[in-house]
Amino acid sequence: MPYINLKVAGPLTKEQKQQIAKEFTETLTKVAGKPPASTYIVIDEVSRENWAAGGNLLE
Repeated sequence: MPYINLKVAGPLTKEQKQQIAKEFTETLTKVAGKPPASTYIVIDEVSRENWAAGGNLLE
């Protein structure tokens, strides 16, 4: 059972999340032979004020 936990800075639209889920699932099916029904994906939308890169907050 593949489990993906994706963290992104800021919000995504429902359509973007659907496309991410579709393409990650397709990749696991093609590359690892995993059945789509057994693939679980969690998308965590982290506020940009809680995310930093290079010592600076993204917001």
